[in-house]
Amino acid sequence: MYQYTSFDKQFVKLRAEQFRDQIERWQRGELTDEQLLPLRLQNGWYIQRYAPMARIAVPYGEISSTQLRTLAHIAREYDQPAPELLAHAQATQDALQDAQPGTTLPAAPLRYGYGHFTTRTNVQFNWIPITRAADVMDLLASVSMHGIQTSGNDIRNITCDALEGIAEDSIVDTRPFAEITRQWSSLHPEFSYLPRKFKIAFNGAEEDRAATGWYDIGLQARRAEDGSIGFTVKVGGGMGRTPIIGSVVREFLPWDQLLNYIEAVVRTYNSYGRRDNKWKARIKILVKSEGQNFIDAVEKEYKDIVELDGAPHTITQAELDRVTANFVVPALQAANLPSKVNTQGQLYQRWLQQNVRGHRLPGLKTVTLSFKRPGFATGDADAATLEALAQLAEQFSAAEARLTHEQNLMLPWVHESDLPALYDAARALGLAQPNIGLLTDMIICPGGDFCSLANARSLHIGAAVTERYQDLDELFDLGPIDLHMSGCINSCGHHHSGHIGILGVDKDGKEWYQVSLGGSDGSALSGAAVAGKVVGPSFTALEVPGVIEALLDTFRQHRNGRETFIDCVKRVGFDTFKAAANSARLADKHEELHAMPKTSGYAKDAQEA
Repeated sequence: MYQYTSFDKQFVKLRAEQFRDQIERWQRGELTDEQLLPLRLQNGWYIQRYAPMARIAVPYGEISSTQLRTLAHIAREYDQPAPELLAHAQATQDALQDAQPGTTLPAAPLRYGYGHFTTRTNVQFNWIPITRAADVMDLLASVSMHGIQTSGNDIRNITCDALEGIAEDSIVDTRPFAEITRQWSSLHPEFSYLPRKFKIAFNGAEEDRAATGWYDIGLQARRAEDGSIGFTVKVGGGMGRTPIIGSVVREFLPWDQLLNYIEAVVRTYNSYGRRDNKWKARIKILVKSEGQNFIDAVEKEYKDIVELDGAPHTITQAELDRVTANFVVPALQAANLPSKVNTQGQLYQRWLQQNVRGHRLPGLKTVTLSFKRPGFATGDADAATLEALAQLAEQFSAAEARLTHEQNLMLPWVHESDLPALYDAARALGLAQPNIGLLTDMIICPGGDFCSLANARSLHIGAAVTERYQDLDELFDLGPIDLHMSGCINSCGHHHSGHIGILGVDKDGKEWYQVSLGGSDGSALSGAAVAGKVVGPSFTALEVPGVIEALLDTFRQHRNGRETFIDCVKRVGFDTFKAAANSARLADKHEELHAMPKTSGYAKDAQEA
């Protein structure tokens, strides 16, 4: 993974000191809440439903065992709500349950003392008091971590395929390019107050595992006929209220022009993007409305940067070599620990099939630990688990790990001979479920249990689906299925790209759920990126598990051999599955719900999205 330089460490340390000064001035009354808001947001501190939420950046997903231990310390010592705050949160959750008798599922428990892995390789904490925020930032800075630009209208944490540098189908390792872009964009004075947030993703392999079509800028590595490396540039992708797939604005951009071209794109957006309407402020709206005019404006800006400004951000070979040198292959040594696992047993063989992948280096494998398990919310790791992950990384993966887009954690440097011992250790932690890529490997945002922007809760539905589909024979028979769920239209759970997508909506202060079918993230399994189609009016929480079951029963009825769910939907047609979903409605429950008195509902202010 990236080896932080003295400059990197000093940069993060000074930023933490600056943030401490801002917090102290706010506490003394020298800064108002309104003045503090953009300062805390650009350091990753939100005010959520019950308490502040800290969002910690993990650039391109790479994390060390030392950093994992620091996150464990933060979970244990800082992510601890006051008793009266927890009691208030519980009372609010209970009131919501009482307002929807017979239509919702049992609430998920309000947990604390844990970190949450997100779809954009950040780690979030939900209960840290703002008065302790500066202490947390200091702790993070001590291990070269931070929350810089994990919120606010700026260039956010830059993501990559979790297999960058080690994938068998790799074209080029894009981590050095992502790091160069991160350094260039951090605290960029021109791009610190964009019309809205801005997200960039790199993919360096033949298969797009980084969902680049869904990003403001998606960069897909290409190798030209002459062997030179460049990028296909897609601009204007995004989810939210208006799901749009990014448009290709450059088929092949030479790698050395990466920053010059990104600057042209962001500068054009900064100049012409909507600032009068936050729902129409994303670059996707500008690209959709202007079409070729937008591309022409970017090309003109790029030409001016190159010809008039002298291409100031051209990446030299020396600079690429400097940054690449900081991505060293670690010292690799097998753990050679004993194991009692039956390597011919079905559970172990299924784990090998689903959780273990190949590697570009002979004798090595990548292993994904599943954070989709009964009793825990998707992507949650408590302090003890974070501590154990640090030890696993040290024992089996050269002290390195990677967070994945799917809210799991990958060990990238595992010796094939160590797989039985690693399986034993992972199973003891409850992280060896052989469900990677299967139905219960769901992407789910925290939803209304924590987020002030959410229209509905999501964790209780995820828990119900996880509990219902614990039969591994059934899961393996169903095969790969992407189930994605968001608690609101901001789409943090990427519901648009799910083969089955679920979106929480608020109707008269009550929780309802919209179901969509046929979405794709752009991977080989799913096909070209596309948003799923909504099957009809929304469902109650109680109906959603039945809707999923009806969809899967229809799949079983119509599939050809080992055909996948998404291929079956495409072949059989949307209408057949739509009819199945709508057959699962409980009409009497809908009438009962509509007869209930209105409640206040969830907050809808997306100021801090």
